[in-house]
Amino acid sequence: QVQLVESGGGLVQAGGSLKLSCAASGRTFSGSARAWFRQAPGKEREFVAAISWTGGSTYYADSVKGRFTITRDNAKNTVYLQMNNLKPEDTAVYYCAVSIRTYMSPSYRDYAYWGQGTQVTVSS
Repeated sequence: QVQLVESGGGLVQAGGSLKLSCAASGRTFSGSARAWFRQAPGKEREFVAAISWTGGSTYYADSVKGRFTITRDNAKNTVYLQMNNLKPEDTAVYYCAVSIRTYMSPSYRDYAYWGQGTQVTVSS
């Protein structure tokens, strides 16, 4: 059974940092891109960042570019999201996902496995 478990969310003041982790179990997603999405109350789920299987390529939403960094450790089957200079508009539930594609994609339709989400709240 495939399982993705996110951790690292919490409450932080604007300008602060958090690092999210997403550990996968049940199978090794060889060749698959992985990503982070987020969903704020009353809004649609939106793409945040993606990373290729090797970790050599990354892709970010414009709203987080320069502030967030996605990395992965395939030996641990884990992907990370380092979030710096957080803003109140970053407040959301953050979800990690595994792609059914080998390429990175900003579309949630290209992701087959999802974690349960972790809450990130940024106070002003």
